[in-house]
Amino acid sequence: MNYRNALELIWRAGVERVGGHRAVSEAMGQKPDGIIGVGKAATPMVEAALALAGHDTKTLLVTKYGHVICRHKANQERLEEYQNDGTLQVIEAGHPVPDENSLAAGLALQKFVEEMGEESHLLVLVSGGASSLAELLADDFSLEKLQAMNNEMLAQGLDIAAINERRKSVSLIKGGKLLVGFAGKKLSVLAISDVEGDSIETIGSGIGMVDKVSRRVEANVEIIASNTIARNACAQKARMLGFEICENIENAYGDVEMVAENIGKRLKEGDEGIYIFGGEPTVVLPENPGRGGRNQQLCLLLAREISGISGVEFLVAGSDGSDGPTGAAGGFGDGNSFAAQSGASDALANADGGVFLEKTGNLFTTGPTGTNVMDLIIAIKSDA
Repeated sequence: MNYRNALELIWRAGVERVGGHRAVSEAMGQKPDGIIGVGKAATPMVEAALALAGHDTKTLLVTKYGHVICRHKANQERLEEYQNDGTLQVIEAGHPVPDENSLAAGLALQKFVEEMGEESHLLVLVSGGASSLAELLADDFSLEKLQAMNNEMLAQGLDIAAINERRKSVSLIKGGKLLVGFAGKKLSVLAISDVEGDSIETIGSGIGMVDKVSRRVEANVEIIASNTIARNACAQKARMLGFEICENIENAYGDVEMVAENIGKRLKEGDEGIYIFGGEPTVVLPENPGRGGRNQQLCLLLAREISGISGVEFLVAGSDGSDGPTGAAGGFGDGNSFAAQSGASDALANADGGVFLEKTGNLFTTGPTGTNVMDLIIAIKSDA
C-alpha cells in the first residue's frame, strides 16, 4: 500500500466530514429572515443556508481573500447562483492580520444586525478566522495599532485563547458586543470550532456570543463541527482501509517543539497502526520569518524526532487548507525526510519550512477546504 496516499485519504475524510456546507445543512432549522456568515469557512456555510432558506434571503458574507469560491469536495455550490437579486453582500478581508476591509466588514456586520426587524429571525454562521476578518474599533484605536498588536501576538507564539481575549478588549463587536444590537425575535448561531474546548466565547473572539442580548430574544448556539468530529471521521476511514487505530487524541497544544517531542515519542514507542492527533500548537517566530506556518514547522520538527527510523510516515496539515500566511496546508514526513537535503535545521531556525518541504517534494497543498477545525496530524507506523 502507498502510505502517503493513505495518509491523504484519511486526512481528507476528516476534513470532508466537517465541511461547512454539510455541517450547516445537517444543523439548520427554521428559515431565517437574514443570514450573516463570517470566517474562513463562511462561503460553504452560507451556500448551504441559502440553499435551504432561498436565494432572496438578505445575506452578508465575510471571508478571507481567495475563499469566496470553494470547490473542495463536499462544498460544491457556487455563490454566483445566489447573487442574481442583489440580496447577497460579499466582503473579502485580511487574515491573519486585519486590514481596511476588516474594518469595513465589522461596520457592515453591525449595520446588518441593527437593521433586522422586530419580529425577525437572524442566522449567524461563525468559523475560525472571524477575529481578523471583521473588526470595529473605537475612534482612539487605529488600524495600524491593531495590526501591530496582531503581529506582535503572532510572533510571541501566544495561543488562540490569549490572542482572542486581547482582541475582545479593543473591539466593539467581539465578546458578544455585535449581537447585543439585535432587536428581533430569534437568534440562531451555528459555529465551526477552531479552538480548544469548542467555546463560543473563544471562536472568532466571541463574535457569536449571545449572553448580552435582550432576554426577550430566543437565542440558541450550536457547535456544528469540531476537531473531535474530524478526528473520528479520520479513524473511521482508517479502519475502512484496514488499519488499527492506536491513538486518537486532541493533544497538539503548547509550544510546537514540545508537541513534536511528545508525538515523536508516541510514534517511536507505540504499536503498529494509525495515530491521529489534533489541536493547534504555537510557534515563536524569529525576527524575519521565512515562508512557513505552524504545520510546516511541526512537520520538520517531527521529521527530526523520527529521523533514521524506518516504518513511520506522517502528514501534518491545517484543516482549512492554509498554514499561517502561506498557500500550503502543511507537509509530509518520514524517517528520511529531515536529512533528504541540507538545510533542514536552517529552515527550522528561520521558520522557513515551506521552502525546504517544497524542495524535498513533501509540501502538502490543497487550497481552501471549506472548514476550519484546527490541525490534524495523521501517522502510520508499520513493520516496513
